[in-house]
Amino acid sequence: MAPLPPPDASSPILFGQPAPAGPLLPWSWATERLITARNYWIATVRADGSPHTRPVWGVWLPTGFWFSTGSLARHNLGANPEISVHLEDGDEVLVIEGTATRVTATADLQPMCAAYNPKYGWTIRPDGGGVTDAGGTGGPAYRVTPRVMFGWERDMASPTRWTFPN
Repeated sequence: MAPLPPPDASSPILFGQPAPAGPLLPWSWATERLITARNYWIATVRADGSPHTRPVWGVWLPTGFWFSTGSLARHNLGANPEISVHLEDGDEVLVIEGTATRVTATADLQPMCAAYNPKYGWTIRPDGGGVTDAGGTGGPAYRVTPRVMFGWERDMASPTRWTFPN
């Protein structure tokens, strides 16, 4: 899989108006947080339009955000691939908006597993269309391709919007 193209940084709209002019956060600020975060919250939409959120473990790779889940989210994503991913930190905020694509090819899942296993001290492996751990528990795996990301530091300092080319 090809790496994501570099995003363009700009000031976001906050509270219905453009953010005050100021320094933008570097892309490295975002990637550092995406790589080192332990827990991520995903938000999907049920068939009836109601929200569904869950914490997941995952990894940020040059190709996007990768995770696996056996929760209701897998059904939601099958019907509507739109997803939002949030880090736990409410002070240094990072939010991804994009689409989740189910990944089944062993060769595509191997980089996810190679990053995931040492990060969590867990062992997952590709297994016929998803990933499975050493105990046999598994589920589908997804790659989130970001359309846009938002980030800011404590007290909403340096708000930044990163937009990814199509």
